[in-house]
Order: sequence, then C-alpha cells, then structure tokens
Amino acid sequence: MPWSRIVSGIVAIALALTATLSGGWYFTILFAVLIFLGQLEYFDLVRAKGMAPAAKTTIFVSQVLLIICTLDGSLADAVMPVAGTFICFYLLFQPKMATIADIAASILGLFYTGYLPSYWVRLRSLDGIAISNLPTTDYLSTIWTNVVERNFGSLPQGLTATVLTFLCIWAADIGAYIIGKFFGKTPLSEISPKKTVEGAAFGVCASVFVAVVAASSLNWPRFAFTGVALGLLIGIAGLLGDLTESMLKRDAGVKDSGQLIPGHGGILDRTDSYIFTAPLVYYFVTLLLPLLAN
Repeated sequence: MPWSRIVSGIVAIALALTATLSGGWYFTILFAVLIFLGQLEYFDLVRAKGMAPAAKTTIFVSQVLLIICTLDGSLADAVMPVAGTFICFYLLFQPKMATIADIAASILGLFYTGYLPSYWVRLRSLDGIAISNLPTTDYLSTIWTNVVERNFGSLPQGLTATVLTFLCIWAADIGAYIIGKFFGKTPLSEISPKKTVEGAAFGVCASVFVAVVAASSLNWPRFAFTGVALGLLIGIAGLLGDLTESMLKRDAGVKDSGQLIPGHGGILDRTDSYIFTAPLVYYFVTLLLPLLAN
C-alpha cells in the first residue's frame, strides 16, 4: 500500500474522530466541507453524461439543510421537499429548457449527496450538546474522563452511536480488503470487478463483531440481537453505498470520482460507504432501541 494512501488515511481518521468527539458545529463544519466537495465531484460525473444540473442551487440548499439539522433536527425532513421544489422551479426558468435528465440528476444530487449525509449531523446531535460547545471548555475533558473510566453509559447517545458506526464501517472495509485481496476468488458484481463475495461476507461479519461487542459495552437491551442487527445493517449498507458510487463512475466512464485525496481518489471514493448508513443507524437508535427497552 503506498505511503501516501496510509498517511492520508491516518489524517482523515484523526480529523473525523476529533470532529466527532467535539460534536456540535465542529462536526457540522466537517460534514459541510465533505458534502460540498462530494457534490462538486458528483456534478462532474453528471456533466460527463451531457446533463446540465442545477449544481449551485443544490449545493446551497444542502448547506442550509446541514445548518437546520444542527439547530433543530425535527425540521430537517421539511427541507427535502421544499428544496426539491425550489430546484425544479430554478430549472424551469433557465434560458435553455431543462430535460428530465437534468431535473433527475439535480434531485438525486440533493438526495444522495445532501439529504442522506445530513443524517450524520442528526445522529451526532442525539442526546448531546448541539450548539453550546463553541468554544469548548470542559466538554472534551468530560467526554475523555468517561471514556477512560469506561463509563460509556454516561456519554451522549449521539456520540456513541456515531463512533460505533464509524468503527463498524472501518472494520468492514479493512476486513473486506484483506480477505478479498488474499482469499477472494468469487466476483461479487460486474459493477466493481475487484470486489469478491468472500471479501464482502467477511467485511459484514467484521461489522457484526464490532457491533455486538459495542452493544454489550453500552448495555443495550438484548445486546446480542441488537448488535447483530446493527452490524448487518451497517455492513450491508456500506457495501451498497460502495457499489452505488462505483455504478455512477462506471456510467460516467471514469476510474475515480476525483483526485483530491492522495492514494485514495476523490471524496466520494472514500465516503461512499457512509452515505446510506447514517439514516439507517439514526432510525435504528431512535425507533428500534426504545421499543426493545420497553
């Protein structure tokens, strides 16, 4: 593995963990940058197919969505239909008549690279400090004390759920890469020829293992069931996210979505496993866990 790939990966993990532990606007700013760069790459892929999407409008409303998610997550779902209507309205009054493909590409850009990733902000804000930690004083020290003392139950639910999701995704990616590279023999899909059934299966199993251990440590109700269910959810969702982005690149006729990250390609190449996972984990934590606790 090239050193550039290793170093950029370490830097990315350090930034992600720092912003995640800090929460609030720190976390929102990180995702605002990631979504902005990811949408630039997405619209480059779309333009490669000859479409003319409402790129600037979509990027703007996606950033507004992140702000609303941080201020009041309950209002976030109202933004999606309003933003979609606004995008369609914008395209209707362009000098050149928009096509069905232009409208579809714009709405997909809003949904795939804006709305779905915004759930990370909603997930991290659960049961925690959303706005009042700028600048932070004793917030991080309190978090660190609870981690050192293994008092995970005192940590904000959003923090533990977000970190757990990250760990499951990383475990799935690393497990799939290692097993697929050395033992993979059965191709998984024509969309991504390098992926194998063996690697994908082991990656999902690695996600399940991490989730079960974490569910036990967090004293979740019926931790064996909830851990297996969450691990499967994250492992499969991450794999589908990876294949979806590969499908977009394949259709656009490119190898990578960009060249921003040394040794890794573009933002979408590194975050594709995260796009579908956050909404599923958010509703798993807010809907399923409370039901099992009763």
